Amino acid sequence: MHSAPAPFDELDRKIITALMANARTSFAEIGTAVGLSSTAVKRRVDRLRETGVITGFTATVEPSALGWRTEAYVEVYCEGAAPPRRLAEVVRNHPEITAAMTVTGGADALLHVRARDVEHFEEVLERIRVEPFIRKTISVMVLSHLLPDSPEAGATQPAPAASPE
Repeated sequence: MHSAPAPFDELDRKIITALMANARTSFAEIGTAVGLSSTAVKRRVDRLRETGVITGFTATVEPSALGWRTEAYVEVYCEGAAPPRRLAEVVRNHPEITAAMTVTGGADALLHVRARDVEHFEEVLERIRVEPFIRKTISVMVLSHLLPDSPEAGATQPAPAASPE
């Protein structure tokens, strides 16, 4: 279980909002916007990191620049009740799976998959399906992103390694 993050005030919220918009914004720029010195902003950011409110900083990258030209969501249906811990072990073995979560409804899990092309995606799907507790999968290919600035439209991992030929 996750512990509840430490409480934070409105200035912290404004700092977090500025960092979410652009993590490279300087503490001086944020300070000017929220009415604090750059030193005070740094202290607050350090505290927010120490308490787990801010968990890291990342770059958003155009997936096609990394070789990811195909994207899909895959519903996973398991035999019986597959524990989330076991599903997590499986998805960690597939670098093409960029996000995975257990879900309500008919499916047991939902995977976000990026691949070089349709053939690569099919190979990833085949590797997922060989797991003995996976009964079936249903895939939905992404055609375009309606919110291109959303985190889902970007990538935060290196491109999948080329499969051996």
